[in-house]
Amino acid sequence: MTIYSLYIYDRHCQCVFYHDWQRVKKARPANEGVMLSHVTPSTEMTSPRNTLTMSSGIIIASSESVPPTPAIAPPVSSANLTSLPFDEEAKLVYGVILSLRNMTKKLSGREETFVNYRTSTYKLHHYETISGYKFVMFTDPNTATDTIRFVMRQIYTNPFIEFVVRNPLIDMDSRENGIDNDHFRTAVDKMVKNLAIYA
Repeated sequence: MTIYSLYIYDRHCQCVFYHDWQRVKKARPANEGVMLSHVTPSTEMTSPRNTLTMSSGIIIASSESVPPTPAIAPPVSSANLTSLPFDEEAKLVYGVILSLRNMTKKLSGREETFVNYRTSTYKLHHYETISGYKFVMFTDPNTATDTIRFVMRQIYTNPFIEFVVRNPLIDMDSRENGIDNDHFRTAVDKMVKNLAIYA
């Protein structure tokens, strides 16, 4: 079993954080002028303000059109790119969540919530906070739902509250910048990699 990726959406339907642990193919960069403008797979990157340094695939949320320069950049060929830019991929993930959540409420009543769904290749887990933030995690299809729901709740109650909500330098309603906080990214990465289900 393994964990593939984590998306965090704000109350304005914007993807404000993305981290992947098992991405094989490189996503195409987002279209110019959108909030999440850079996908960086498996290279060490730094933002223009030198606040981000990671050794796994990350999204750097930025409204700037100049991409950060990689320390060591592997050659990029069109064969390595997926068919969708990352901003479209993020919109599709949010659309799936919204559609399934609405369908669940209409079919089973207002008290039921959408928690997850499974395909033959992955399982999508959904956790929504009272403040409207949506945590979406992709895992192996055999992963237990309760375990991942607990993990997403722990990400929200520990590093998210500590490094994002209580941080006066982060604008929580920003539609231009995502969560650009190295401490939050490191805490999430460490929390997920220390899980027994992470392979």
